[in-house]
Amino acid sequence: MARGTVQIVVERCKACGFCVEFCPTKVLELSSAFNSKGYHPPHAVNPDKCSGCDLCGMFCPDFAIYGFRMKEAKAEAAKPEDENSAPEEASSAS
Repeated sequence: MARGTVQIVVERCKACGFCVEFCPTKVLELSSAFNSKGYHPPHAVNPDKCSGCDLCGMFCPDFAIYGFRMKEAKAEAAKPEDENSAPEEASSAS
């Protein structure tokens, strides 16, 4: 299960390949398609392996790719506790 995802700005890419080279989970690969400048932008070949570490974005000289972490299941599990604590706060204020 993917813990993250990447967003690629295809038109900014100059196909340097740094994102592909430095991706620790080998999510990316340069595509065979061209952007309007004639470069081969990356695409996600293994999106399920993405950790959202954003190393691809840190090494991209053109700011053409960004990695994001997805909300984890723990964050979803914490929601009911937040809902339960709201009435207590309301009762203590009155």
